[in-house]
Amino acid sequence: MTLTRPSLRFSLLPLLVALGAGVAGVAQAQNLVELYSAAKDFDATYQSAKALAQANVAKGEQSRAGVLPSVNLGAGVTQTNQDSSLASLNGKSFNAQTAALTASQPLYRPSNWATYEQGKKQADIAQAQLLAAEQDLIVRVSQAYFDVLAATDSLTYTRSLKAATAEQLASAKRNFEVGTSTIVDTRDAQARFDLVTAQELAADNDVRVKSLALDQLVGKSGTAPKALRAPVSLSAVQPDDVNQWVQQSEANNPVIKQTEIALDVAKLETQKAEAGHKPTLDLTGSYNVANNSGSSTVNSSYTTNVTTLGLAFNLPLYAGNSIQNRVKETLALEDKARADLDAAKRTVAQGTRTAFFGLQSGLSQVKAYEAAEASTQSALDANKLGYQVGVKINIDVLNAQSQLYSTKASLAKARYDVLVGGLKLRQATGVLSAEDLQSINAQLAP
Repeated sequence: MTLTRPSLRFSLLPLLVALGAGVAGVAQAQNLVELYSAAKDFDATYQSAKALAQANVAKGEQSRAGVLPSVNLGAGVTQTNQDSSLASLNGKSFNAQTAALTASQPLYRPSNWATYEQGKKQADIAQAQLLAAEQDLIVRVSQAYFDVLAATDSLTYTRSLKAATAEQLASAKRNFEVGTSTIVDTRDAQARFDLVTAQELAADNDVRVKSLALDQLVGKSGTAPKALRAPVSLSAVQPDDVNQWVQQSEANNPVIKQTEIALDVAKLETQKAEAGHKPTLDLTGSYNVANNSGSSTVNSSYTTNVTTLGLAFNLPLYAGNSIQNRVKETLALEDKARADLDAAKRTVAQGTRTAFFGLQSGLSQVKAYEAAEASTQSALDANKLGYQVGVKINIDVLNAQSQLYSTKASLAKARYDVLVGGLKLRQATGVLSAEDLQSINAQLAP
């Protein structure tokens, strides 16, 4: 007895360590919202889009300068030494300090105002581009998240199949030894066990690859996504009308918004080109101060202050037909922008329909796989009973086991595809936001 207790204590130690590691692993698991937040601060693609949007907003603000006054300050100092053959002019030295403040305010410049409106449109395009990048990041993180879960489930079911196949192999060997089955059962079970072992290695590698992809996306190492909480609840598509989703996409999709604004910019470009025929009018003013210590004709120091205020008018008369050709160019580009808008609407509508019907199909597949799971479980139980009473052979049991775990893996994958498909549908309609992840987060295990 004195020797049994220490051996029992040491045999339990690895189990306790393993349990502790398991608890630590669960404590470090992250949910979808946490990983999305990490990706938003780390993902280079999103950060690039964010920086580009900020640059485009600043670029748009630059166009405002064309309708605001411009003010300049200039100053100068000169030193003059004069030599002359005339005694009265020879040997003179004098200097001058000057300062000038000039200002100009456009009063009538149609081209500048069109440029200013284009700048505001460019800022709107930048915001639409940033929204599209954010929605793309949501989908990419969600896809990578559920790819890891699907790969993990596949590995789990493969290992369960391997354990069941090992039991069947051991049973076949026992039955062969006692003479109640042939060597064929043993070899069938051995072949199936070897196949499942190879599948386990492939599934294990798939988990590793998918986990690395998620790590790279969110900027963390050893990410452990939380699994879905059982039972999994998947809601139907609402509204259940593809035309309503298409209408939403036409109103909200950021790609359509970008092309709509691009058409407005093209129209403003035509206005700028047509403004080449129009006159311009500016209000100008200046204030000049000159302090002189003398000059070639004046010996005493003096100061001069000059103030001017005026209007500058300019009317283009002939520019070698460049303005007419520029108008033709912008009109053609305007037609191109209009065609691009039509193409974008058709593409988005097709993508919305594809996402809608894909989501509906996914929900139907989940129901079908749930029914198949129950059926394959019943088939496996029946084959096991038949094998025990001698009306079924070992390969029947092995096939039933393989079918059951394949169905389980397919069911899990179909559920993940439905969750991601719902996000892709909202992305296609342009209404996807980070808040949509909360509903998925609520279905994860605590």
